[in-house]
Parts: sequence; C-alpha cells; structure tokens
Amino acid sequence: MPDHTAAPAADTRSAAENAPSSTSYWFDEPDSAVAVLHAVRDVQDAGRDMRRRMSTGMSMNTTDMEAIRHAIAHERDGDPLTPKALSRHLDISGASTSKLIDRLTLSGHLVRADHPRDRRSVILLATEHAHYQVRERLSDMHERMLAVARSLPEGSRADTAEFLQAMAECLRAEPAPH
Repeated sequence: MPDHTAAPAADTRSAAENAPSSTSYWFDEPDSAVAVLHAVRDVQDAGRDMRRRMSTGMSMNTTDMEAIRHAIAHERDGDPLTPKALSRHLDISGASTSKLIDRLTLSGHLVRADHPRDRRSVILLATEHAHYQVRERLSDMHERMLAVARSLPEGSRADTAEFLQAMAECLRAEPAPH
C-alpha cells in the first residue's frame, strides 16, 4: 500500500519547463485579442527604445529627455510648467528636479522665466536649441507614424484611437506596489 504521508517528490523542472506551453506568459488559450496585447507591448518597447536612443543622441538621460518633452508639451498647450509640476510629472524629489533643471539650463535646453501670473514662481521653457534637436531627431519618425495611422481605414480610426486610450487608462489605473 502506498505511503500517502510521505512528502511529495521535489519538482526539479526549471521555471521555463513549468511555464504554460503557449508563447504567452499570462494567457494560455489562443486568442486574437492576445495578439493585440502583444502588439501593444511591442509598441511600448519600441517607444522606450526610441527614447533611450534619442536621449543618448542628445547626450542626456531619459529623465532629462522627458523633462524637455514635457516642457515643449506645456508650451504647446499654453500651460506654464513650474518646477513643482515637473517634479510631480517625473516622480522625482524637489532636490533632484533642481539638479535636473540646473543641468538642462547649463546645456542650453531649458530656461527659467518669470511666471506670467505668479510673481513668486518661475516657469520652465524649452530653448530654441531644444526644439531644434527634438524636431531634427523626431520629424522623420513622426511622418512615418502618421503614414501608418493614415493607412488605417477611415472608418476604423476612431475605434482604434478609443481602444488605445482605453489601454492607456488601464496602465494609468494600475496602482503602485505597496
């Protein structure tokens, strides 16, 4: 008679051998929606890689590059960017933000200016040099991306944009680990 009280034999297979047999980590079943999720992940990875290459080409780190991108976006929207708002956006401390602003001011990418409505505050503006570098590095890519977007059938574009916005909301809603 078998001994049911004995400890089960240890599983010596690797994690890879224990993984689901499909090519997906999270989803076992074949589903065209999973292929869409893989494509979204591929776009995220490609964007991250592009930002890394671009920041390297501008001799800065990706946080500095994001600060410049954020300053340009605020200028375009007519919304003054304060150091505090930049700190919140980048999720870095005030001291780190001060060092970042000093670094980007010294490199000629940002300038401090008086806040138009609050004399106690300053705003951050991207310099013409920063605008030039961003346009020089991204114009061709943006044209190619626009061509891809225009290749979507006109009737599918609104649904595609809505889908991508919903995916963005899923990612924004994910809480930070405790």
